[in-house]
Amino acid sequence: MGTYIALMNYTDQGIRNVKDSTKRADAAKEAAKKFGASMSQIYWTLGQYDLVAVIEAPNDEAATAFSLAIGSAGNIRGQTLKAFSGDEMNGILGKMA
Repeated sequence: MGTYIALMNYTDQGIRNVKDSTKRADAAKEAAKKFGASMSQIYWTLGQYDLVAVIEAPNDEAATAFSLAIGSAGNIRGQTLKAFSGDEMNGILGKMA
């Protein structure tokens, strides 16, 4: 399973309905299962981003499909970053010549 970090901001629609934000997060966690993914953590944040989530998915395609599905609801816009654990990074560094 790959790890992905999602940095999200509310859209105009999302902020108008901000009181439903935690319910939408629960629905997103449930929707992740359709893609073989899980949203293991979500945080509501102050600063440049309104939400930060940790997503685990079997591959980039599943992570992308999940992100697009969530974004298509119109409540958030975001960026998804591929993340590597220390062990994964050591494997990558070990491939360097």
